[in-house]
This record gives sequence, C-alpha cells and structure tokens, in this order.
Amino acid sequence: MARVKLHVRKNDRVLVRRGKDRGKIGRVLEVLPDRQRAVVEGVNIVKRHMRPTPYSQGGIVEKPAPVHVSNLMVVCPKCMRGVRIGKKFLEDGTKVRICKRCGEIIEAKE
Repeated sequence: MARVKLHVRKNDRVLVRRGKDRGKIGRVLEVLPDRQRAVVEGVNIVKRHMRPTPYSQGGIVEKPAPVHVSNLMVVCPKCMRGVRIGKKFLEDGTKVRICKRCGEIIEAKE
C-alpha cells in the first residue's frame, strides 16, 4: 500500500467521529501512515490475553487499538471542537496547519 500523508500527528488532540467511541476526545499516541491508522489514548480499548514470561506476569491486558484516520478530526485549541485543517505559509517561510473555522494555528503539544 502506498504511503499517504495524514492530517493527524502524534500528540494531536482528536475527536472520534464514528464507531463505538464516537464523541470521545483523546491524544494521538502513535500514527501508522502505512495502514492509515492512529492509536488514540482511551479510544478503541481491546483486551489481550498475555502469556506469562520471565519478564511479565501475564493475564488480561487492556490497551488501545488503532483507529482509521478517516474517523478522526483534529480539535482546535481555540474553537474546542473538531475542525477541518488547512495549511498556510507564514512570512518567515514556515508551513503551519490552521483551523478552517477560525484561522488559529494548530500545533501538536509535546
């Protein structure tokens, strides 16, 4: 599958638009561009049965599974809602992401 440029980045706050976790807001923990998916904190929680190893106890572990990026919207820090994003060049030549609704610059928090 071809590598695709995605609208979400690591540490973005995103809103889930579809699925069992619709309406939840979480932080992107990991982006998987080859699969067009992202792992979001507190969203799409699955249970994994882990076998005990010399390093871990084992048991049932809950962890977030990837969500398709088409089901995510970036949350604008000013609007505080899911928005579409655009790109814009500043005077100094840097390219930034902006909110299509209010024009605010969107940066991923570290």
